[in-house]
Amino acid sequence: MPAAAVSVDSKRLPSPALRRFAWGVLAYFIAVILWGTLVRATGSGAGCGAHWPLCNGTVLQHSPRVDTMIEFTHRITSGISLLSVIGLLVWSLRGTVRGHLARTFAVASVVFTLLEAVLGALLVKLGYTAQSQSPMRPAFLALHLANTLLLLAALTLTAHLLSRTKGYLRGSVRLVAPFGALVAVLVIMVVGITGSLAALGDTLFPASTLGLAIAQDFSATSGWLVRWRWLHPTVALFGGTFLIWLLLRAARNRTHWDNRKLLAWVVGLLAVVYGLGLMDVLLLAPLWIQVVHLLAADTLWASIVVLTARLTLVPETQGTGNRD
Repeated sequence: MPAAAVSVDSKRLPSPALRRFAWGVLAYFIAVILWGTLVRATGSGAGCGAHWPLCNGTVLQHSPRVDTMIEFTHRITSGISLLSVIGLLVWSLRGTVRGHLARTFAVASVVFTLLEAVLGALLVKLGYTAQSQSPMRPAFLALHLANTLLLLAALTLTAHLLSRTKGYLRGSVRLVAPFGALVAVLVIMVVGITGSLAALGDTLFPASTLGLAIAQDFSATSGWLVRWRWLHPTVALFGGTFLIWLLLRAARNRTHWDNRKLLAWVVGLLAVVYGLGLMDVLLLAPLWIQVVHLLAADTLWASIVVLTARLTLVPETQGTGNRD
């Protein structure tokens, strides 16, 4: 390639600083989600009362309780996340060429972040926090988690596309087997949603022994949230089947990227997630396992999104046009 062409092309690629910032924003969002798990597991969701965005009607907290500190910290970190994703959008618009696909997902990240704030505010204002057993709480929680997963996917795709050196412009990529990949991703989302409902059941109806927990699962007097706890491991097995299908496809596809390292990473994470899930059941869902389990699951989700993007958003050619 002529030196002039290389020079012009390099100016059209995002800066390394922008790429690092995008991955950093994703990591920060995962940390905020983990803190949200701490809020739910400790029953601190009502630590600021029914006030939002203020905490107990004020900005500064005087002699706050522990649950207030936990909830208020979550609100502060969530506010910072909104500023960071807006910064990512502005930088992406300024640091990429017109038609760059990362711009689309950066916009989607802002939209999902705003929806996240609205759903969080509704949970607080409607009182679906702490030890609330309202039948509407699981529905709002499922909607909240679905939006969270979509937000993480949008952030992951933004960072991934900013890191690409080919196949990042509209018109320079083609879709390959999108339906199968979409089904696999949706199934994995269902796994995550059922997991959040199972965690809520563990929080609201804790058991002192494993035998008692199993008895609760099959007791006619237990609420549906408890009796459906078995749904999560069942769906997780089906989700793992879809994921194995995706991995087999990735192993055969080496046209544009070598996916072997990513495949090994995803397989390792999958084993860790299943292992932590088993420990979560046997040890009756202690807080530290819930947090580590969610960290592994969110990391696995982001890795699956990258792998799916590599398999479905394929560069049209391998020439210089991919770097436009």
